[in-house]
Amino acid sequence: MQATIKNTVRFDGVGLHSGRPVRMVISPASAGYGIWFKRTDIRFGDAMVPARWDAVDRSPLCTRIRNAAGVEVSTIEHVMAALAGCGIHNALIEIDGPEVPILDGSAAPFVDAILGRGIRRLDTPVMAIKVDKTVTVETDSGWARLSPADTFTMSFHIDFTDAAIGSQDKRLVLSNGTFVRELCDSRTFCRQADVDAMRANGLALGGTLENAVVVDGDKVLSPGGLRHSDEPVRHKMLDALGDLALAGAPILGHYTGHRAGHSMTNMLLHALFNTPGALRLVEVDGADAARLPGVGVVPQDMPAVA
Repeated sequence: MQATIKNTVRFDGVGLHSGRPVRMVISPASAGYGIWFKRTDIRFGDAMVPARWDAVDRSPLCTRIRNAAGVEVSTIEHVMAALAGCGIHNALIEIDGPEVPILDGSAAPFVDAILGRGIRRLDTPVMAIKVDKTVTVETDSGWARLSPADTFTMSFHIDFTDAAIGSQDKRLVLSNGTFVRELCDSRTFCRQADVDAMRANGLALGGTLENAVVVDGDKVLSPGGLRHSDEPVRHKMLDALGDLALAGAPILGHYTGHRAGHSMTNMLLHALFNTPGALRLVEVDGADAARLPGVGVVPQDMPAVA
C-alpha cells in the first residue's frame, strides 16, 4: 500500500549554497498526492512546485525544481532520498525559502525524524515503474543507465584525483531498508579547491566542515574523518536515489552510474520516459513490495551516527 508520514515534522537549518536560514515542514498527504513542495514565503501566485522529473531545472551542483511561474526549490536530493528510502509516497513539504536545509550533509536527520514520527499506510496500492528496456545517457564526463531487473539495485563508480577519495565502486540491492542502514548517513563531499571556487562565485555559503566532507589531496579536513571508508561513493548513491525518486513512483530496475551526477540522472529519466517500450506501470503485490526501498524499515535500522 502507499504510505505517508504519520505526523508532521519540522526542520530548521541553512541552505548549503545560499547560506540563508530556512524552516521546512513535512506533513502527511492522501493517497495519489505524490510529493509537492510549497514555498510559504511566496505571497502571490503559484507557490506549489512538483517533485517531478519534468520540473527539474538542471544544475551540476544540486537538484533544483521549478514550476511554470518560475518558483524554485533547490538541493532537494537528500530529503527526496529520505522519503524514497523510507517508502513515503505522499507528502506536502512546506518551506519558507528557495533551498532545503543541508543539516549534516546527509539524509540521516530526515530519515531519523520521519521514522520517529511514524509511517501511515494508505488504502491504495503502490504503482511501480518496471524497466523493460535498457536506456543509457552519456556525456564527456561519464554515463548513467537503467536496465531491467526484478528489484531495485544500484551500482556506482567514482574516480577522483584526490587520494582521500580516489577510485571507488559499490553495488547494493536497495530493498527492504538497505538505504537506511547503508547509505543515509553518508555526507556530501567536495575538494577544498572546489569550495574556494564555489565561494568565489557566491555558492556554498552555508557549507562547513560539519555539513560536508572536505578533502585536500590525501587529507580529510572534516573533524572525525569519514563515516565510512567509501563514504563518497555511498553519498553519490544517496543522491542518485533522491534524483530517481522524481520519477514519481518506485523503480524496479538496475541503475548504473559511472561518474554520474544530478544532471545526468535527470537526463536518464527523460530518456526512460521518452523511449517507447522502456517502461510500464505495474501494481505492486506482496512479493514486489519486499523489493522496494523502505518496506519493513524501523527506527532501529538507523546508523549510530544519527
